[in-house]
Amino acid sequence: MQNREKLGSRLGFIMLSAGCAIGCGNVWKFPWMCGQFGGGGFVVVYILCLLLLGMPVMVMEFAAGRAAQTSPVHLFQKLEKPKGKWGFMGWVSLLGNIALMAFYTVVTGWILYYFYRFATGQINDLGFVPMITNPQVNVIFLAVTVLLAFLILSFGLQGGLERVTKFMMVALLVLMLVLAGHSLTLSGAKKGLSFYLVPDLKKINGKVIVGAMNQAFFTLSIGMGSMAIFGSYIDKKQALLGEAVNVIVLDTFVALIAGLIMFPACFSYGLEVTQGPSLLFDTMATVFANMAGGRWWGTLFFLFMVFAAMSTVLAVCENILAMVRELTGWSRPKGSLICGVGIFLLALTTALGYSAFHFQPFAEDSAWLDFWDFIVSTNILPLGSLVFALFCCNRFGWGWDNFIAEANAGKGMKVKQWMKPLFQWIVPAAILFIYIYGMATFKWR
Repeated sequence: MQNREKLGSRLGFIMLSAGCAIGCGNVWKFPWMCGQFGGGGFVVVYILCLLLLGMPVMVMEFAAGRAAQTSPVHLFQKLEKPKGKWGFMGWVSLLGNIALMAFYTVVTGWILYYFYRFATGQINDLGFVPMITNPQVNVIFLAVTVLLAFLILSFGLQGGLERVTKFMMVALLVLMLVLAGHSLTLSGAKKGLSFYLVPDLKKINGKVIVGAMNQAFFTLSIGMGSMAIFGSYIDKKQALLGEAVNVIVLDTFVALIAGLIMFPACFSYGLEVTQGPSLLFDTMATVFANMAGGRWWGTLFFLFMVFAAMSTVLAVCENILAMVRELTGWSRPKGSLICGVGIFLLALTTALGYSAFHFQPFAEDSAWLDFWDFIVSTNILPLGSLVFALFCCNRFGWGWDNFIAEANAGKGMKVKQWMKPLFQWIVPAAILFIYIYGMATFKWR
């Protein structure tokens, strides 16, 4: 691709980057992890991980992408010094994005299904387990998700992805604020807010820290080039630290608001907050089924979930499409068709993982979703973030001087020289230590 596509505005870049970061990680995974890891203490550690680890890595990805003006598959080769050995990371980035879509598209299909059931008033027998064990439901709504995503992407960057994401993100923020305001009026709001926002320091341990770091990287979509490619779509008018702050503020806002919607509702209706991945589906469906006007509140809630999930699906599928097109030279429509078919076929493992295609990679209750999440969240995201930190800030990679010159080009917040130890030493050391601890304590069986 000789003439690289560009985004039409700074707002488009911020919304697109935030759209990639904001999704199921915020409103599906963050609340259930928060519930399992004890509430307020997890929130504190999560925010610290966002600021101290997530933000530096996001700036690095933006800078590397903008400097290389290419997708992650060629980024490291373009920026590395002669005879460098960093090119493998481009393929890891492609693998990570594909592995993410192998389960993320299925979860998005679940959300679409719940939205459909609420919108049509069919909520009496709605449940998480009956849904995930129904092959027909899983395959149909996976197909709808993938078809919708690549149909939008086939129209181009500004005409398709940027236009749709802007609309979805604004609608998402408005809907979330309305629903959060409603939850705060419920009878158990005080108990829910206490669990969610008052940290119990005794509950903070190594597993909480590992979970918070992996969740921070997952929700920001950093470590596998997702943010680097959006950096390649923007000009040098704005310094990149401020742009990273904007994205993280939006991302954190949505995650925190999701908790404000869920936990007051859980405590109001006596529902379990530690039930894991089904929390969003079973808990919220029960809440809406037992409240005045619940069908319409539920329809709104799962509508904003569709917006959140689809914004990430669109952004990550754009990453995959861009990398595949650079490798093959295919046109956008042809690439969209082939990538869409490939992702659909791979995601069938997750879609049928609770029915026709059983697979238990770890503990007895694990399935294909846990396998793909292990590949992405537990491995590629933290290790990819470690690689970006080493590559961008050391002489054997791209180098600190090159990185800071690119990151600070334009107006806005700058990366300061006093931050060098944080970027160069603290970030990679912390990631490596937490990763090793996480692997040592992982529930393999």
